[in-house]
Amino acid sequence: MSQENTRTGGCHCGAVRYEVSVPGGDNDGLGAVIECNCSICQKRGLLLFFVQPDQFKLTAEPAGMQTYLFNKKQIQHVFCPACGIESYARGITPKGGEMVAVNARCLDDIDVAALFTRAFDGKKL
Repeated sequence: MSQENTRTGGCHCGAVRYEVSVPGGDNDGLGAVIECNCSICQKRGLLLFFVQPDQFKLTAEPAGMQTYLFNKKQIQHVFCPACGIESYARGITPKGGEMVAVNARCLDDIDVAALFTRAFDGKKL
């Protein structure tokens, strides 16, 4: 049985900060990180893993946070108004539950090259 651990992360300028609980174990506890080829993920280079809302806690959020919706408008792409980085998004799972998509690239002290990725064909959605 793996033990959960708390990781921290945020945007480039540090105005957005969060804590996220992830299981312990391989791949820094993140499991397979999703590398989606949809138009926004591909252009932004997002590497995503998903958690329940109670596993995600904002510890700093600047005024004026921006949200971008596109396509089916199921995912709120949240980005910092100062540096423009999308460190997380909020959305609805295919089964109707809430989720938080965390950009693994925005975790503190993450070795992105060491992560296991899984391709996801978001272009077909």
